[in-house]
Amino acid sequence: MVMRSIILFIAAAAFEIGGAWLVWQGVREHRGWLWIGAGVIALGLYGFFATLQPDASFGRILAAYGGVFVAGSLVRGMVVDGFRPDRWDVMGALICLAGVAVIMYGPRGETA
Repeated sequence: MVMRSIILFIAAAAFEIGGAWLVWQGVREHRGWLWIGAGVIALGLYGFFATLQPDASFGRILAAYGGVFVAGSLVRGMVVDGFRPDRWDVMGALICLAGVAVIMYGPRGETA
């Protein structure tokens, strides 16, 4: 169940980051409405993937996903843009991912 959740977080990040990039390209780089439309569809798919998480708490999932988004954005920048994160970027991303682990996968009783 944890592996499924992690895969869903990664897929959601790919669609959100990719969708935001497409909208950016459409608006800031003047590529047009086709790019913007593709970005809006990708952003919608991001929202869909969040609904597939095994936990039923929207707030918990969205809070945890924020950490995945931070780390995923840095990875995307490294792979696509050649961005070189410094130690503070890496430390911040690791702290965010630790937060994801605590929020999503920490032990809980039946009442939590």
